[in-house]
Amino acid sequence: MAEEILLTQEGYDKIVAEHEELVSVRRKEVSERLKEAISYGDLSENSEYDSAKNEQAELEERIIKLENMIRKAKIIDENEVPKDQVSVGLKVLVEDMSTHEEMEFVIVGSTEADPFAGRISNESLVGQHLLGKKIGEEVEILVPDGLLTYKIKNISKEEKQA
Repeated sequence: MAEEILLTQEGYDKIVAEHEELVSVRRKEVSERLKEAISYGDLSENSEYDSAKNEQAELEERIIKLENMIRKAKIIDENEVPKDQVSVGLKVLVEDMSTHEEMEFVIVGSTEADPFAGRISNESLVGQHLLGKKIGEEVEILVPDGLLTYKIKNISKEEKQA
């Protein structure tokens, strides 16, 4: 069976929207650039043609990738996610036990991960170790920089972005 790609509804909607944009708008734009470049004549030394062909290839590759993601998507049903333990689609507040600094992560599927925005993949070291844990539990995670010890302070639903 094909490997599932875990997505929140928001992440799935973004992928579908990007796919629609690429297919309905960008494909036409690239096609027009290609026609224009062909009209310049001699294709052997036509940099506009080469550029348009490369852009077309990249666009088609992205469309295929998005279609594959849509096909393999498993949308996390927020109503089925237990709210008392860390799970994909939930926000978790942890305290670093060595620095006592608090950090907040949203656990998401790998395609939605954006560590700089606090969205970590369920497949990352930290994400894997937090999954299934409950408030009050301490988690030790061996990362390349050493041993992290996090205490789970809170688990909540992620607020939807407008």
